[in-house]
Amino acid sequence: MSQDKIRPLAVPDVAGAPVPAPHDPEHGLPATFGTGWKGRALFWIAVAFSAFQIVTAFGIPLDFRVIDQVRWLTPITLIRVGFVLWFAWIILSALRGRMMGEAMIAFLALLGAFELVTLYTGTLPNQVLRTVHVGFLCLTACGLLANADETSPPARIFWWAVGIVGFVIGLYHWWNYVELVNRAGDLTLSDMVVGLAALAVLFLLVWRAMGIALPLVAGAFLAYCFFGNYLPAPFDHRGYGLDQVVEQMAFGTEGLYATPTAVSATFIFLFILFGAFMERAGVIDFFNDISMAVFGGKQGGPGKVCVASSALMGTVSGSGVANVVASGQFTIPLMKRSGFTGAFAGGVEATSSMGGQIMPPVMGAVAFIMAETIDVPYSKIVEAAIIPALLYFGACYWAVHLEAGKLGLHGLPKSELPSARAELRKNWYLIAPLLVLVYLLFAGFTPLFAGAIGLALTVALILALAVSAGLATPALRIVFWVGFALISAASMTISMATVLMVVLALVVWNVLRGVSGRDVLRSCIEALADGARQALPVGLACALVGIVIGTMTLTGIGTIFGSWLIGVGKNSMFLALVLTMIFSLILGMGIPTIPNYIITSSLAAPILLQLDVPLIVSHMFVFYFGIMADLTPPVALAAFAAAPMAKVSGMKIGVQAVKIALPGFVVPFMAVYDPNLMLQPVAGLEGSSYWLAVVYIVAKASFAMILWGAAVVGYLSARLATWERVLATVAAALLVAALPVTDEAGFILGALLVAQHVWRARAAKQLPA
Repeated sequence: MSQDKIRPLAVPDVAGAPVPAPHDPEHGLPATFGTGWKGRALFWIAVAFSAFQIVTAFGIPLDFRVIDQVRWLTPITLIRVGFVLWFAWIILSALRGRMMGEAMIAFLALLGAFELVTLYTGTLPNQVLRTVHVGFLCLTACGLLANADETSPPARIFWWAVGIVGFVIGLYHWWNYVELVNRAGDLTLSDMVVGLAALAVLFLLVWRAMGIALPLVAGAFLAYCFFGNYLPAPFDHRGYGLDQVVEQMAFGTEGLYATPTAVSATFIFLFILFGAFMERAGVIDFFNDISMAVFGGKQGGPGKVCVASSALMGTVSGSGVANVVASGQFTIPLMKRSGFTGAFAGGVEATSSMGGQIMPPVMGAVAFIMAETIDVPYSKIVEAAIIPALLYFGACYWAVHLEAGKLGLHGLPKSELPSARAELRKNWYLIAPLLVLVYLLFAGFTPLFAGAIGLALTVALILALAVSAGLATPALRIVFWVGFALISAASMTISMATVLMVVLALVVWNVLRGVSGRDVLRSCIEALADGARQALPVGLACALVGIVIGTMTLTGIGTIFGSWLIGVGKNSMFLALVLTMIFSLILGMGIPTIPNYIITSSLAAPILLQLDVPLIVSHMFVFYFGIMADLTPPVALAAFAAAPMAKVSGMKIGVQAVKIALPGFVVPFMAVYDPNLMLQPVAGLEGSSYWLAVVYIVAKASFAMILWGAAVVGYLSARLATWERVLATVAAALLVAALPVTDEAGFILGALLVAQHVWRARAAKQLPA
């Protein structure tokens, strides 16, 4: 691999990785660490944050004896020796007149993160991991707000103070862990102060960083804890004191540090880092090139490239609005130049990018929270998402194809397209970590282990690429890659520690290579910092939404809501589903997908389960409409993220996105009435009969998508008349209805409509001009 292919690694911004906009498109956090010494300090805090999460996620105890006979020789001792040598180098360099301020900042940040891990022998207690994770989130996010260009000096001091308080709260839990466990339920004055401070810091920070909607929702639930006993039955509860509420929300595992925070501190953080390193290895460019080569020359090629590249990017990042910004800068102008309107181009980008959250194998963060919440293997979540994801992207592709036909658009000239064969031959190894990740997930390994191995292999690949580029002859490169492949494969079969030793050996090799090797290492460090920054909105949302979970477990409000919804569902399952959909869409207009899913699934999913909706299907139903909320006007975050690039109002893009994303609204309903669509077991169906049922529901759903796409766009093989669009809509609705004889009626009506339309279109072409 040539050095220019490692182009994403060469990051010119001294304060972090370059980003396309000064602020995160979905949230209010700045996208750079700032300038000067404050920016460098925050940068190294973010690196220390990522290093802390990696060490704790890998779960390797650092207190074991390297040699059984030598009691003191442990990894902790060796690492501390390394820090001593590093400190000595800093002092000697400073005595020689070199500027070592940043090196000292890095030393202190990483040493602090290391010492956080070493207080407890073995692995860090789960409760400590969650609280320190939230502390790092507060410190890093407040640092970003303080270092923003427009921040005034008083505001800068204020946000740094808030961040430090948030981090100290995490340290309080870390230092007093044993005492807090022993006196659980009996809070001291200092415990009360820390608990109230934790709530105040998170409410304030999330309000500033993510808007008022989520704090309002969480605040309403918190207020219910205090004042719900004054409400009329059945909405009242027995009443709870301040100490009980603080105990529930700020200590233990039912409030701020509930399951969502645990998932954020483990699976989610690792997979965000995995995506950041994969992007720097050149995988995103590789996916774009492959998509351009395969689809660029077809009818409406640029639009199809957008759909394909977004689907491929979703397998790495699983982040919707971020995908809009990352790929939209390339695909939206390309679509507009080819003849698509700005609104349609933005709608295609928004719709296909949001699909990344449901695209296996690396789905959005919600998938990890779902797996942990309902206690099923992550591979089962992936399995359930495969067919709906393919239908979703297939429908996006179909909408682009029809719109291009209606406008008479063609593909790009072959001379402007890359060669798929050449790209695969040159860079196929870039997806090796992704393939390993997929294998591990489906082989029964935990997402945490799979993500750790995938991340380690990605880092090793980046470092190995740099080493290979420095070898003099092709023969040496071949020998190196064969050896690297064998050693990597062997290390994964031995232990996680062996995998890390391979990475460490490559790090040392790059240090010894000189300037070029150190540049690659510097880029990897920047990836660590950027991964921490990307994890902030997710982690903060997971922490604050824990208040909802804490309220439900404390007061039982979920049972009240559930009783009402069950009463509705007993009379009309469809009405219960529609109400759940509306609730999720409205909630999602103000808050991100993750808290939307957690709140709605906590309230509605258990009720759907009691109405005989399968477990995974009920949670997927909620998940899908949380995603659709980001496309639905008037808020439509994904659409407004695409607006600056499309140079069209976000509202117009949102309208187009809803039309294109119609399958995202329909498929969940179809899956409820026929779980085969999500590959869920169905009573009475086994073996070949089950798979025939799967084929049937997929064929029915696909035909419905074809008809609906034609009705929305107004084109099939020629422009559709108004009555044809109406009949196509009716036929598609009949296929979705899941009532007696509606399938037969839908297939017959749809087939007749398509047949007559094709006949009419051919007859029109044969008429003399």
